[in-house]
Amino acid sequence: MTEQVLSIRNLTIDYVGGDSNFRAVKDVSFDIAPGEFFGLAGESGCGKSTIAFAVSRLHRPPALIRSGSEILVGGRNVLDLDDEALRSFRWREVAMVFQSAMNSLNPVLTIADQFYDVLRAHSQVTREQARTRAAELLKLVDISPDRLSAYPHQCSGGMRQRIVIAICLALNPRLLIMDEPTTALDVVVQREILQRIDVLRKKLGFAVLFITHDLGLMVQVSDRIGIMLEGELVEVNDAITIYNAPQHPYTRRLWASMPRLHGEQIKPEANL
Repeated sequence: MTEQVLSIRNLTIDYVGGDSNFRAVKDVSFDIAPGEFFGLAGESGCGKSTIAFAVSRLHRPPALIRSGSEILVGGRNVLDLDDEALRSFRWREVAMVFQSAMNSLNPVLTIADQFYDVLRAHSQVTREQARTRAAELLKLVDISPDRLSAYPHQCSGGMRQRIVIAICLALNPRLLIMDEPTTALDVVVQREILQRIDVLRKKLGFAVLFITHDLGLMVQVSDRIGIMLEGELVEVNDAITIYNAPQHPYTRRLWASMPRLHGEQIKPEANL
C-alpha cells in the first residue's frame, strides 16, 4: 500500500481561555494520498483553517491539540517534532498558501528578495542561484521573471497569489495547503489559479489540501472532498458522489443554499 502524504487521526483541538473551553475540531480523521487534490469544505467557523494550521504546526495559544491526536506526514508525527526538526519540516514537507497574499508578502522587499529569504533559510544558495531558481518558479505560474525586481504593491491580486504559490513550491514540498487562497479574487482569476495549480500538481507530484466554503468551486477541482460541520468531519467522498449523491443531510443543505442558474431551486431539508 502506498504511504499516505498526510494521515490525520483523532485530531481534537480546543481553544482554551480562563474558565471557557471551545472545541473547534472534534476527533477528525482523514488521509491524503500522493498527488491527490483533497478538498475540505464547510461554513465559516467549522474548523477548516484550524486543521490547516495544526498540520503546519502554526497554531498558537489559546489553541490546544489534545492528547491522542496524530498528524502524520510521510510517516512522521508532526506533533512530536522539536523546533529544529519543525524548521526543516516546513516548506520542505508542507507549504501553506494563506488567504491574503498581500499579508503573506513583505511590502518592503522585492519579489527576488522574498524568494532568496526562503531558499537561504533552508539551503546554501547564492543570490544568483536563488534568482535563477525564482525565475524558473515564476515561469511555472505564468509570470515573467522581469517581475523579480517588483514590489508586492506593483502586482495585481491574482499575480501576488501566484507569486506566493511559486514561493511555496521553491523546495518541492509533498503537500501544499491552500487556505481559501482565491476568496478575494474574481471568478476568472480564481479559475486560472486553480487550473495552474492542477497542472503543477500533475507535473511536480505534490498533493493539495484545498480549504474553502465554496463547494461549487471545490467540486470542479478536487478528487475527494471532506465536509465539516461544527468541528466534525461528517462526510468524505469522491467529488462526483458529493455532487450527484451527497450522503449527509448537511452536504445536501450546502448544495441547496447555492443559487441555480437553471431549473428549480433545491428545497433545503427542514432539519439536520
